[in-house]
Amino acid sequence: MYSKIPVTVVTGFLGAGKTTLIRHMLENAGGRRIALIINEFGDVGVDGEILKGCGDAACSDDDIMELSNGCICCTVADEFIPTMEKLLARDNPPDHIVIETSGLALPQPLVRAFSWPEITTRVTVDGVITVLDGRAVEDGLFAHAPEAVDIQRAADENLDHETPLSELFEDQVAAADMIVVNKADLMDDADALVAELSGRARPGVQVVKSVQGALPLSVLLGRGAAAEADIENRREHHHHDDDDHDHDHDHDHAHDHGHDEFETFVVTLGEIADPSAYACQIADVIRDHAILRLKGFGAVAGKPMRLTIQAVGPRVAHYFDRPFAPGEPRETRLVVIGMTGLDQATIARALRPQ
Repeated sequence: MYSKIPVTVVTGFLGAGKTTLIRHMLENAGGRRIALIINEFGDVGVDGEILKGCGDAACSDDDIMELSNGCICCTVADEFIPTMEKLLARDNPPDHIVIETSGLALPQPLVRAFSWPEITTRVTVDGVITVLDGRAVEDGLFAHAPEAVDIQRAADENLDHETPLSELFEDQVAAADMIVVNKADLMDDADALVAELSGRARPGVQVVKSVQGALPLSVLLGRGAAAEADIENRREHHHHDDDDHDHDHDHDHAHDHGHDEFETFVVTLGEIADPSAYACQIADVIRDHAILRLKGFGAVAGKPMRLTIQAVGPRVAHYFDRPFAPGEPRETRLVVIGMTGLDQATIARALRPQ
């Protein structure tokens, strides 16, 4: 259980597919109460109307809030913090909060805002997801329609400098816990871009392909990154002090196709001798086989309690959650999630407790 409400930040240029990814997320929430904050600037608010019309119970008006200014780092005190406090003050607060940034917004200042004393004890940044238009990046444009980004930039009076899109692209990659190469079906070689980005991103950042943002919630949410405590490793080109409000920081700037690119399988194993050693073994298996998520429960020899195991990328967490029930099999069952094509037999062998 989270002691803080997890927040996922979705960033990326105009047209990358952020709204499509979020709409897919809401439509497949599976009963999870997801609140959405849209960081749109001006009086356009198009994304909000699209999402409010998605026809799902998770998209009730009460659960969708809009910030009127795209420069979220400049409105932290006036708008963002009060919006978060309003969500947190509800009798029935959300299980998860998703924030869609403006296509021009840097993610780093938003992540820093989660260290503000008004909210830091109640929320945590579960992960920063950067959505890329794969076709545009492959073509060296970074955004699907650079001219539209320029129009968006000109319309926002808070954006004083014209930072190259290439530098903003690097800032979005630097902030990410997961990079989604969207529109992979339109690309010549999506795997080549995935490999390139994997080499440029911070260690442990996962890069995945998607078509129309159709990614499983098990891949997107529950990452546990606590990004607000790791901001120094996510430095942007134009870092500025949080108390600096003179705007000298630069900003640069469907249909559900299912989850055919992903596969999930279950491995049933025997008892574990040493939880810490087994966690290291799991980390090695994940690294060797590009596994996105691994979770499940284990039985530890000589221990009456069940062991919970959760792994996101290279991080493996484990803890005892409850006693085994009478008659409950003392076994280890792990769910493995990854891109289609995993060598299931080899992975199952490698996961056998040593």
